[in-house]
Order: sequence, then C-alpha cells, then structure tokens
Amino acid sequence: MKKIALLLPLIFSLLAADIVSAQPFAADIKAFKKQDSINFPPKHAILFIGSSSFTKWTDVQEYFPGYTIINRGFGGSSLPDVINYADEIIFPYEPKQIVIYCGENDLAASDTVTAETVINRFKSLFFLIRDRMPDIPIVFVSLKPSPSRERLWPKMEAVNKAVKDFLKKKNNASFADVYYKMMKRGSAKKELFIEDNLHMNAEGYKIWQKVINPYLLKD
Repeated sequence: MKKIALLLPLIFSLLAADIVSAQPFAADIKAFKKQDSINFPPKHAILFIGSSSFTKWTDVQEYFPGYTIINRGFGGSSLPDVINYADEIIFPYEPKQIVIYCGENDLAASDTVTAETVINRFKSLFFLIRDRMPDIPIVFVSLKPSPSRERLWPKMEAVNKAVKDFLKKKNNASFADVYYKMMKRGSAKKELFIEDNLHMNAEGYKIWQKVINPYLLKD
C-alpha cells in the first residue's frame, strides 16, 4: 500500500502531462515557451497574435524595421484558442500594442459558425485583454478574401463590418482593412496567394504592410 501511495503522485502528474499535451496547439505553445526561455522578447513591443497568416509571416520584422515586433500567431487557431492561451501568448510580454488576425478559421471550422458567433468571440478576446490592460491599443486586421474560402466571403464581410463598427466606439482601437485591398472587380487577386489559395505570398504581405503600418505605435 505504501508503494502505491508513493506512486500515485507520479501517476497523476503523468496523466496531467498527457492531458496538457493533448490540448489543441499545445506543441505550438510549448515551442513559444522554449523560445522565450532561451531569449525572452523585450517588454513593451508590438505583439502580433492570431492564426496562420501571422504564423507564416516569419519575416514580419523586416516589413516593419522601425518597430519591435513579437509574432505569436499559431497556425490553424481560432479565437477561442487565442483566448485559451492568453496567459501564455499575450500577457507575459507586457506589450504596448496588440495586432490581431483571427476569425477566418472560426468560420471555416463549421457551417454552424455564424458571423455573429465570430463577432461575439472577438468581443470576448477584446474585453479579456482590456480587463488586464485597460489602455492598450488594439488593432484588428480584417479577415482576408481567401480564394479557397470564397463561399465564406459574405460571412467574412459581415464580421469585418461588425468589428469595424464595434471598434469605432472604443478608445485606442483600430480596424485595418486589408479585405478590399486584396480584391479587384469583386474577385480576390489570386496572384497574392500561394498554391493553396489560402495563405499569402510576399506580394500579399506587402499589402498588409501598407495597411497595417499607419496604425503601429512608434518606439
């Protein structure tokens, strides 16, 4: 019995570790933590959070040379995932500004996810951040018109409009509209995307650079 009692804490710790590792995106968060343990980013930088459009922007710092950027986008994530990992990917960095790109995967996950669902999720993230950092400037980058998700464009446009209207009423909040900059005559500019028609190439990111840059806080 004594041996069993001694083993129980070890068993429980192993089970807990398995549960954590089974959580969505646990490997991504673990990689961020490892990276931080080696070289923790400077405090009061500009933090980019969200899904794969940020994840794949691996040279984002080169697009904004006059700013200090921390990129904590993790591919495939939706707004609930960002909310779930806020204590790991937002608050430890004490950023001076937060730029968000997320919501596209929410819509793509299921036809039951409505524009209103995404809007409410974004508001939850917004208020979560503002509760901990009341004055921090927040920039939301509009959902982009990915050619592979054309059937979702009406929902994306509804999300973009509602988020823009919501942020207009908030202090230190901005809406960076890349959606229509990536379209021509009602169709997405496919030359801005890689082969999957979902993620962008350098030309797509150049558009994002031009749209986002005016909203960034100077060091």
